[in-house]
Amino acid sequence: QVRLVESGGGLVQAGGSLRLSCAASGRTFSSEPMGWFRQAPGKEREFVAAITWSRGITSYAESVKGRFFIFRDNAKNTVYLQMNRLKPEETAVYYCAARATVGVSIRAAEYAYWGQGTQVTVSS
Repeated sequence: QVRLVESGGGLVQAGGSLRLSCAASGRTFSSEPMGWFRQAPGKEREFVAAITWSRGITSYAESVKGRFFIFRDNAKNTVYLQMNRLKPEETAVYYCAARATVGVSIRAAEYAYWGQGTQVTVSS
């Protein structure tokens, strides 16, 4: 059974940084991508970033390009999301997700496995 466990959320001032971690277990991921999504109260879940395990190919939402960075540690089966220059409007629950097939996707419906989420609050 695949299990994704996020950590690293918290409260940060606008302009600050946080690093989220997602530890995967229960399956060996090779080419399937891992992604980060976020969901603010009253809003739909939105794509933030994704990365493939094998080649490290990345994809980012336009709103976070240049500020957020996704990377992975294959030995630890862990994916990270480094978030810099955070904005108050980026307050949300951040979710880690994994696809069951190859190919990076920005659509939440195409991810088969999800973590429980970690709260990120950016104060102004």
